[in-house]
Amino acid sequence: MRALVKGVRALLLFIILASSASAFGQTDSLRITFKDAEKMFIQNNFSLLAQKYNVDAAQALVKQAKLWDNPVLATDQNITDVSGKYFQHNSNTGQIFVQLSQLIQTAGKRGKQVKIAEDGTRIQQAAFDDLLRNLRYNLQLDMAQVANLIAQRQVYAVEIASAKNLVSASDKAYQSGNTSLKDLVRLKALLFGLQNEMVDNERQLNQLQTELKTILAVKESQYIVPQIAVIPPGEVPLDPRSLADQALTNRADYLGNRYTLDQNNHNLDLQKALAVPDITVGAAFDQRSSYANNYVGLQISAPLPFFNRNQGNIKSARLQAQGQELVVKNNELQVRNDVYEAVAQYKLSQQLLNKNEIDFYERYDQIFNAMMKSFQQRQISLPEFIDFFDSYKETKIKIIQQQLNLQKAIADLNYAVGTNVVAEK
Repeated sequence: MRALVKGVRALLLFIILASSASAFGQTDSLRITFKDAEKMFIQNNFSLLAQKYNVDAAQALVKQAKLWDNPVLATDQNITDVSGKYFQHNSNTGQIFVQLSQLIQTAGKRGKQVKIAEDGTRIQQAAFDDLLRNLRYNLQLDMAQVANLIAQRQVYAVEIASAKNLVSASDKAYQSGNTSLKDLVRLKALLFGLQNEMVDNERQLNQLQTELKTILAVKESQYIVPQIAVIPPGEVPLDPRSLADQALTNRADYLGNRYTLDQNNHNLDLQKALAVPDITVGAAFDQRSSYANNYVGLQISAPLPFFNRNQGNIKSARLQAQGQELVVKNNELQVRNDVYEAVAQYKLSQQLLNKNEIDFYERYDQIFNAMMKSFQQRQISLPEFIDFFDSYKETKIKIIQQQLNLQKAIADLNYAVGTNVVAEK
């Protein structure tokens, strides 16, 4: 039974590694840089395309707001006359009344309605820009994490291959009585732990592949291999105060709240204007029912604002504007805090990834090979070798993770400011 379980585990790991290696090197792999991926998702992402329709729809409402009210034509005529004839309208019998009227809006209502519609267009455009900003941020993070996991896969592959060789050699030595069962078991436990970590790495990689394919709208059969260059260490001068001011002109979420405040203020102006009565002007022709035949008259009408002066709508619009003003102030405070935090995180990541540490980590590979040879020649003990083996893996993963942290810090900084402060690699 125990042998069967081991066999199943080995088979499962083999399938995962084989499928991963196949995906990594298959002809349907999509090797792509961040800039190319950005162009692709702007053209193909369905969420962006859907939001673009909302912008176009809002622009159509601006055109609608500019249109004048249609004139109204009304008529009243007899169906039969005194003789029973239908629709007789001569000079001796019958009656016809025709009225043509036009509503004339006062107090600049049409212009205020146009402003509200234009504000709506800006709000929808800001929503589109904010969606683009969020998707771009998710794309950058997903690509960095996929590249990170692929790099970790290579570390695990090297360690697993080395551990397998050691287990094989130790097993032969155990069979010939040159090593203890305890040492063989420890090496097999080391190999099993590495294999489990490799499986977990592949599980995360598959999930991120699904997210990337959805964002880029590519075929499900493709395997995305991000081409992300290692960011060289170096300090980029950043002024949090100026970047925060810049964010207030770039951040679509903040601008959307500002445009909503403008729309609320314009709506308050409109509600005040609606308290001013509109005028209806018209002309009427009356064939027979007036004091004189073929009467033509001028008509002017307007409601008298004795009871309804739009008081409730004016108060509601004023309160909405005041509430939105507080939302804008809170959003401005949040934007500035986001920028200061992003700058601090970026500087911290830069400090952790300095050139001396990178050189030290790169020399670790040479040390690893030397330690492997020393163990095979029995110059160091098994506990010493396993400790170094774990330290090597953790160190390699650490430098890869620090590169990911720096990529994330760059993404967070650009996201907080709303523009490319540090260029993505």
